[in-house]
Amino acid sequence: MELKLLSREVLYSGRVFDLLVDRVEYPSGKAGVREVARHPGGAVTVPLLDDGRVLLVSQLRYPVGKRVTELPAGKLGPGEDPMAAAGRELAEETGYSAGSLEHLATVFTTPGFCDEELHIYLARGLSLVPGGPRREEGELNMTVDAVPLAVAVERAVRGEYPDAKTIIGLLLAEKRLKEREP
Repeated sequence: MELKLLSREVLYSGRVFDLLVDRVEYPSGKAGVREVARHPGGAVTVPLLDDGRVLLVSQLRYPVGKRVTELPAGKLGPGEDPMAAAGRELAEETGYSAGSLEHLATVFTTPGFCDEELHIYLARGLSLVPGGPRREEGELNMTVDAVPLAVAVERAVRGEYPDAKTIIGLLLAEKRLKEREP
């Protein structure tokens, strides 16, 4: 790393992320401060039904104060494999399990201040899970909608789905599927 860590203070340690203040030394010898949100990372699925529709969830996102339509996703548990987390979150949020999960990409969400990495998977061969979704308290208002992939991509391009992981996942899934067409 180009910066030398001089000291670290943990300002907050929470359920979702920790807030750090690092005092650093730049290569020039000057001192600086870097504020970092430390996050365990997450997994995202692009759940594609056999008929070409993609499952999207809509839920209240408290920080932005509105319902957001997005791909099923959630944070990684301690030591959890991202692919396992993707399957778990898909089942919890939509009530479907995947016959296969194919890695599309791993992306940094906001590398200017946060170390969160999201692992994005294309989920195929979907089947309903007995008992349906098993949502957490904050997800009880979540709804699931099945939209043709081409329509979902168009909506994302028009700005109707402003969630970054959803835009990335939809575009990558569409590209991957087109690469396979004869």
